[in-house]
Amino acid sequence: MLFRSLHSSKLQYLSLRCFSSATFPHVLKPGDVLKKSRVFTEEDVLEYSKVSHDSNPLHTDSAAARNVGFEGPLVHGMLVASLFPHIISAHFPAAVYASQTLNFKLPVYIGDQIVGEVRVTSLRENKNRYLAKFKTRCFKNGEILVIEGEALALLPTLDYRSAEV
Repeated sequence: MLFRSLHSSKLQYLSLRCFSSATFPHVLKPGDVLKKSRVFTEEDVLEYSKVSHDSNPLHTDSAAARNVGFEGPLVHGMLVASLFPHIISAHFPAAVYASQTLNFKLPVYIGDQIVGEVRVTSLRENKNRYLAKFKTRCFKNGEILVIEGEALALLPTLDYRSAEV
């Protein structure tokens, strides 16, 4: 239903036409990797707690986190995973995020340097759009895998913005 309403929208069609290969000369192909680096702050965690209504003290209380064996308060896994749609939409304005699987491997703490990456595993044309499958991963300190999964997105074009996100 959502796909049909987005696909048939004249406004959506007009906004998609402006992303041509003349504007963005980089064409996405299987094997390509797009990345974003971020350090999550205490403020990020508090704001996410408010908006998500996730009041688990493991995210906001050092003593509670330490009592169950963590080094300190945890960054919400879903907040860390929000890097994936951010990466995709930054490179493909008007992309529609269709699905995401996630496996949380290790905790992420406030102040950890996290690199999110999406790697194209397959592309298929689908009614003037492209169905893209991505392998998604986040690394702590550039090398320690903390989250992995897969995402599926509908892209308006295979031409992508190469600007740093």
